[in-house]
Parts: sequence; structure tokens; C-alpha cells
Amino acid sequence: MDAQLPLALAEWLRAQGHTADHVFELLSVDAPDQAIWALAQDQNRIIVTKDRDFAIWAADRRSGPQVVWLRLGNATRRMLMEWLEPKWL
Repeated sequence: MDAQLPLALAEWLRAQGHTADHVFELLSVDAPDQAIWALAQDQNRIIVTKDRDFAIWAADRRSGPQVVWLRLGNATRRMLMEWLEPKWL
């Protein structure tokens, strides 16, 4: 999960039975997108993001991690969860 999403989303995904970590749990707070991409690729992880760059990278490259691009504008944590929950399950 990238830096633009709350840690609570990783916690929610874990509560749903998924293995999930927030980027802040794995890399430094200021880790560049390339480091996040490399980590996901090396560890066979999926990137859940609001960052369009990851979606572009995934579309342009033949190999690499899967990307779930959440296309939602600025939202509170509660708004994000209310928007995402019915779509995720």
C-alpha cells in the first residue's frame, strides 16, 4: 500500500484475511516510487495505490507487480473505507 493511503486500509485488508503492509511499515517514509515498485516486484506483492504513476507503469511494462489503482479524490479515511468496502468484497 502506498504512502497516499492510510495505514488503516492495510489494517482493514488484514482483517479481511489478506496479507497487507503499508509502505511505511516496509520502507522509509520518503521512499521513491521506484523503491516501492522494486519491493513489490521482488516480493511478489500487489500495489494498492491512488498514484496514477503506478497504473501507468503497470500498463507500460510487460512484467512487474500487479497494481490496484483506487480512483478516488481526496477523502477522509472513513469516506475511503465506505467507498471501498462494497467494491472490494
